[in-house]
Parts: sequence; C-alpha cells; structure tokens
Amino acid sequence: MGTSGPRERRALIIGAGIAGLAAALRLHRAGWRTLVVERALARRSGGYMINLVDGGFDAAEHLGLVPALKERDLGLFTSVIVRADGTAKFAVPKEIVAASVGPRAMSVFRGDLETVLYQAVRDDTEIRFGTTATAIEQDADGVTAVLSDGSTERADLLIGADGLHSDTRGLVFGAAPDPLVDMGHMVGAIPLDASPAGLGEGTGTTFIGPGRTAAVISLGPGRSSAFFAYRTPDTAAQLRLGPAEALSEAFGDLGGGVPDALRRLRADPGPAYFDSASQVRLDSWSSGRVVLLGDAAWCVTLFAGYGAALAMSGADRLGDALEQHDVPAALKSWEAGLRPETAKRQALARRGMAQFAPPTKGHIWMNEAAMRAMRVPAFRNLMLRAARAAK
Repeated sequence: MGTSGPRERRALIIGAGIAGLAAALRLHRAGWRTLVVERALARRSGGYMINLVDGGFDAAEHLGLVPALKERDLGLFTSVIVRADGTAKFAVPKEIVAASVGPRAMSVFRGDLETVLYQAVRDDTEIRFGTTATAIEQDADGVTAVLSDGSTERADLLIGADGLHSDTRGLVFGAAPDPLVDMGHMVGAIPLDASPAGLGEGTGTTFIGPGRTAAVISLGPGRSSAFFAYRTPDTAAQLRLGPAEALSEAFGDLGGGVPDALRRLRADPGPAYFDSASQVRLDSWSSGRVVLLGDAAWCVTLFAGYGAALAMSGADRLGDALEQHDVPAALKSWEAGLRPETAKRQALARRGMAQFAPPTKGHIWMNEAAMRAMRVPAFRNLMLRAARAAK
C-alpha cells in the first residue's frame, strides 16, 4: 500500500485587490491552493498613482512583478508648484526627483498594479467575482465560510483582504470598538483619458493652500490624472455629496489644469476614487485561523504613500511565515515582525497630513522652502546622504 504525500493546504481569500491578489500569488508559490472571492462584479481599473520606491520596489521584486510593472511605469515628471490661479511659483525638475528616489523606483496606476497581479495569478487560483463571505466559523483544524453565491467553503486559513471597510473584519472581530479612526480629511483621484488642458506633457502642477492640495499630472492620453486632498469637519457629509459635487465645491475656485479635470469628473464621475481618510487600528490582526491583510488590518491612508507596498510586503512575509510554521504560529510570528513598520507608517501619515492639507500659511511656507532647497545641489546631496543613512 502506498503512502500519500502531505495534504495540500487551502486558503480562502476575501478581496481581489492588491493585498488579496498578492497573497494568492505568494501562497501559490508556497504550495497552497487558493480561492479568491471579490464583492465587485468585475476587476477595477484606473485609480490613483502609486509610487513604488524602497520597500515597495523590493516587495514587487520579491513577487516577481517588476518586469511587467516596468512596461506600465508612468515615469518621472517635472513638478511645478503653482498659485491658486495656476501660474507657476517654481519647478522641481524630474532630474532632481530621479536623484532623490534612485534607480529602484516606479510609478504606476493602482489599477495597473492590480492588473499585473491578476495576470500573475489567474491561471493558478480560482477567482469569483460578485461574491463575498456572509458567515465565518472556525475550529482548531480550519475555517468554514458561507459565501453569498450560496456555496460553503472549507479552508486551513481565511485571509480578509477586503479593504478599509472590511466585512471580514466585522464578521470575525465585531464592530465595537470601531477600529476606524477618521482623520478628518477627504481624498480624491481622477484618471484622465486625455492630457489636461494647458499642461505640457511630462509636467505636473501642484497647488498647496491652507487645508487643501490639488495636483494635476499630464503624462499623455490615458496616463494623466488629478489628485485632491482637503480637510473637513464632516467627512460623512462630503461622502453624501459625492465626488463631483464635493470636489467642485472644495476646488472650483482654482485655475490651471484643475477646472478641466473637474469638468471631466462632472461628465463622468464613475472612474473617480473618493473617500474619507481613515486609519485602521487593531490590537490583533488575527483570530484563530482568520487573518486580516492590507488596509483591512492596518490602513495607513494615502498620506503615508506606502499602502500598496505594505500590502505586497505583508503578503510576501505571510507566505514566508507559512512556509516555516503551522498556521497559528505563522500568524503570530508574521504580525510581530510587521507591526513596527505599520506603526511607523501610520505615524508618518499623521504627520504627513500637514503637507497635503497644511493647517496654516506658515506650514505652506516651510514646505515650499524645503522643496526650493532641494534644487540646490549641495543641500540635495546632504539630504540624500541623510536619507540613505536612515534606511
């Protein structure tokens, strides 16, 4: 009588965004069989621009995504700081940006990163759209989930990678106390099919005023975008207004490329990203054999500029832990190793709000003084050495 080999372990992943697809990719390479379910009816496209530098580039490299991402790299651009009417104050040439970020850096749209991840996993994992978990139960040996398509799935591990407003988190961890911490800010991003009016290709303009920032980036048709951030006392009221009305109300007085971007938003608000900025703070990211990953566990907000990197790095390191330990020990080891980095990034985001939505004109002056100084070679070299030493 022959003997059977080790049983193939199975993971159910809730959410087909960056965190969920990265987890499916990494666990497949670790020998797991995976099922990904996604509430949306189809894959999303577009979204805001993501900068993959330092740890973000490392995570993409570890997952084998760099060659495909380089084909979608938006490249660097000259950044022009402008007044409210759109006239230039000063420019930071792309050569200076290149020197500051180094060669291990890419900029891609969030939707393009998700597409590259999807293409990497689609032949090796089952993906069901229009489906999510409605009930989750577990015991010492595994997890059972009832799905919205009427099926019941059994797995060794369930990964909740369903974003900031995670249903998995509510089902397993409960709603009280609320782990969502409202930061009192709104963020919006608009992909633009055509270059913004009045902006030369390879140029981005940024207006920074008290409590708000508006950036418009012209990189050619299908590669241009606009980004907005602003402080508000009532994020719920802004969400009820919707992106077209809320952003037009907050930024309708600006000139330059902003009016054209807002006009396109009003004509077609569907592709826009618009949400309140919130962080997720939990004492633990796992319960038994259920673990949260990415924004569902530790959302750092766009103000940290590191969410995609943490999602991919978290998935990669989770795969490492599961290759070395059984599920309970792996989850414990993984969380202990990753928590310091997420805490650091959340703290950086809280401080970073003063750059995206400066509370006073004094903060604006200090931010602009720092950017102007980056154009001075001696100061720039000093800052680069200090940044490298801090890594």
